[in-house]
Amino acid sequence: MVNCMLMISADLENLTNLQPQGGCDDPNFSYFFKLKCGCGELSQKETCVSLAETLPTQGGKGTTNLIQKCKFCGREGTVTMIPGRGKPLTQEAAQSGGFSPLMLFDCRGYEPVDFVFGVGWKVESVSFYSCPFPIVFEH
Repeated sequence: MVNCMLMISADLENLTNLQPQGGCDDPNFSYFFKLKCGCGELSQKETCVSLAETLPTQGGKGTTNLIQKCKFCGREGTVTMIPGRGKPLTQEAAQSGGFSPLMLFDCRGYEPVDFVFGVGWKVESVSFYSCPFPIVFEH
């Protein structure tokens, strides 16, 4: 078992609280990664993982968010999301060159690499002419 924390950083000018649309634990937010198998094989396409999608684990003793078989070695691996550990990227953290934890992944047999920044994000304005609603990034 390997826990991988997705850490984000960005240049936020007059913006703060960059996070998924429904917050860091948004069940409908999809994280897209390429996955690297324990054998070293890297997936050709991005794989989608979200809290809303759960599958029973082998033996039926729990659930996971992703079960995938490596096309090279044939081994099966899982990725389970662990909510409650993320927080939005603030302007202060961004200005200091810091990172913010977004989501924790329990990885068994796979390692998520090459996170793809897609749609469904929101950010707040901190300027004098602030917008009364969050700005949403669409891809």
